[in-house]
Amino acid sequence: MSNRITSKLQEDKKLLSIYFTAGYPTLNETVKIIEDLEKNGVDMIEIGLPFSDPLADGPTIQESSTAALKNGMTTEVLFNQLKDIRKTVSIPLIIMGYFNPMLQYGVEAFCKKCQEIGIDGLILPDLPLDIYQEDYEAIFRKYGLLNVFLITPQTSEARIRKIDDASNGFIYMVSSASVTGSKSGFGQEQESYFERIAAMNLNTPQIVGFGIKDKETFKQATKTAKGAIIGSAFIKHLTANGTGKTADFVNLIR
Repeated sequence: MSNRITSKLQEDKKLLSIYFTAGYPTLNETVKIIEDLEKNGVDMIEIGLPFSDPLADGPTIQESSTAALKNGMTTEVLFNQLKDIRKTVSIPLIIMGYFNPMLQYGVEAFCKKCQEIGIDGLILPDLPLDIYQEDYEAIFRKYGLLNVFLITPQTSEARIRKIDDASNGFIYMVSSASVTGSKSGFGQEQESYFERIAAMNLNTPQIVGFGIKDKETFKQATKTAKGAIIGSAFIKHLTANGTGKTADFVNLIR
């Protein structure tokens, strides 16, 4: 299935993906943040749809979610903000969130809306692989959406192989078993996990998330993987500087 994500993964470079929470720091800056990130050379963007009970997220992303919900961010508001995004932005856009808001909106209606506005994929950490395959895979495919699965250092080899077979974009490789944003640099444990996954020769490229925040961690994470995702560090940057200083942040990584 050809899609902006699969095309981007074929480029001969290490990819930098940035996550931010839609509706944070203020409700109406979503489009500006996306345009700034593209302008400053980011390869892919994950737009976080805030949810009241974000289990996989660390305190930084949780706080940004709470603030975004208070600001008035909803699925409907986000779709409305993004309706013309493809007039100005051409890099892959992925919505990352939890399954509950999608279920409330209606899975098919949600996927159809994603296709209309030009969303390329979804990351739903709490949608189990087998339920996705049984109940929703056909809908995702119908609307040209890639579903990105997560693996952690605890994921068994058999399960990783299963996820590899089910994936048609990239695998989100969680660098540690902890929540987002809590690590400083990678230790031996993570390094050997990265090497172990690389040695499995999976068909699906991996992009590492959790704990990447500067040049050094980006380099470490992408030594064996195709790219890395930065979330908490970028949200901290937005909290401290507001929008408009994106170039400064990207320069710290590249």
